[in-house]
Amino acid sequence: MILETIVEDKKKRLAEQKRNVSEQEMRALAEAAKPEQHSFYQALKKDGISIIGEFKRSSPSLGAIKSKINLLDRIEEYNASVDAISCLTEEDHFNGNVDYLKQIKKASPLPILRKDFMIEPYQFYEAKLIGADAILLIAAILDDAQMKDFYQLAKELGMDALVETHDEREVERALAIDADIIGVNNRDLRDFSIHLETTKRLAPYIPDDKVFVAESGIIRDEDVSFLKKSHVDAFLIGRALMEAEHPKLVAKRWKEIGR
Repeated sequence: MILETIVEDKKKRLAEQKRNVSEQEMRALAEAAKPEQHSFYQALKKDGISIIGEFKRSSPSLGAIKSKINLLDRIEEYNASVDAISCLTEEDHFNGNVDYLKQIKKASPLPILRKDFMIEPYQFYEAKLIGADAILLIAAILDDAQMKDFYQLAKELGMDALVETHDEREVERALAIDADIIGVNNRDLRDFSIHLETTKRLAPYIPDDKVFVAESGIIRDEDVSFLKKSHVDAFLIGRALMEAEHPKLVAKRWKEIGR
């Protein structure tokens, strides 16, 4: 499966990184770091629909994404229209890099989510060091103990965690660790197919006091209208904003539809 391949490649990447900077060294660097941090949770927990604008260069399902504007121009538009930013840092399948997140941090006052396949504590220390305000926990690649420990580690490092789910059991597991931000990925990471009905199906299982994020597959006005009925608090939008010539206009229009 695609997901298993991504995780195996991530393990290899981490082994290489640790040969250059050990986990003990990375932890020390993270604990000494004092990046300016912004609350990802508070950016999404407010009246109306919030939008997380994503920066990604490619994906296994889409291939290379042809952006019509450069990174800094994009972030300028995001600063004027979205509530938070997601940055892909996975190298082998999404062409991401931690350097992109560092550039965004310098150019934006918005909270930034490090979107990656987080499977070892090393990545959490690195996330803190590079200035991430939140990290992604994908329930499908973590067991219960890992989810609990990683969620706690993120909080100890001063970062929020978006816990990503795709079915009823994964939502239950997110609730078991008292996750305050729960995402539903409409993309099945086993085969990368998209079904917006996934958010609608899982919505009744997510309590009102949680921040509820719909992820993936949001590319048209009709998608926003459909998902609005599921009472989501935020949309995480990648492809549609990445391919837009003026992402600010798209984000503002979808916020109006989501009111």
